[in-house]
Amino acid sequence: MPNVMKVACVQMTSGADVDENLKTAEKYIREAHAAGATLITTPEMTESIIRYTRDKLVSASDKPEKHFSALAKELGIWLLAGSFAVKIEDDKLANRSMLFAPNGKRHAYYDKIHMFDVTLSRKEFYRESNEYEAGNRAVIADCRNGDSDFKLGLGICYDIRFPHFWRDLAKSGAQILTAPAAFTVPTGKAHWEVLLRARAIETGSFVIAAAQYGEHFTGRHTYGHSMIISPWGEILAEKESGTGIITADIDLDEVEKARQAIPALTHDREYTFDKIT
Repeated sequence: MPNVMKVACVQMTSGADVDENLKTAEKYIREAHAAGATLITTPEMTESIIRYTRDKLVSASDKPEKHFSALAKELGIWLLAGSFAVKIEDDKLANRSMLFAPNGKRHAYYDKIHMFDVTLSRKEFYRESNEYEAGNRAVIADCRNGDSDFKLGLGICYDIRFPHFWRDLAKSGAQILTAPAAFTVPTGKAHWEVLLRARAIETGSFVIAAAQYGEHFTGRHTYGHSMIISPWGEILAEKESGTGIITADIDLDEVEKARQAIPALTHDREYTFDKIT
């Protein structure tokens, strides 16, 4: 019997108003639940995208966590908040992904490890490490959906550029990899699809990537293109622009089939480097 479940991505354009963003997220989560999804994911920085660090520190609270916890319990779903800004020190935040179980309890959380410190142009540059404390632990969540078990590997946005991170998650048993994001437009156009499909193919895993889309404040635009990708690298669903949801039925047995067909996860070898001068 196929080991099938319906999953969903929520695509948003989060702004500075936390209450409004949570209201929008809830609307789309309910829509995905009505469509039959039992695992629903939202983008990075679901609760707010704010220009200045001082304002992020002021707005950070436990309200988003409580809101998502109650919603997961009411709907009886696995609900992944792509990430919230969580205050961990007076002047520092964590970029934290939170997974809520159907009973409403926070089942797992992951703090983004790889900080987005890049310079795309003279006008567009980011220094995430100035605002956020990098995480230091990878996370796989054991979950149960009806009569079936599945293992969820958690990541966030810029993590997608580090293949070994996802490979380690897959080698440790993850069948579904989540990559909620707020990808920039220039890097999104050039790299987003390639990176997501590569991570799926390399690991033989489903990849679920809920994304932010549009203009959040002057000068801050995100790419959208939320995707659900199979272990063979096939795009099962995509939302190129706008806000809303995508869903797909995924058969977890396809993970084992892909990994048996191309067992690259078991083919690691030790080697040394020769540096020729």
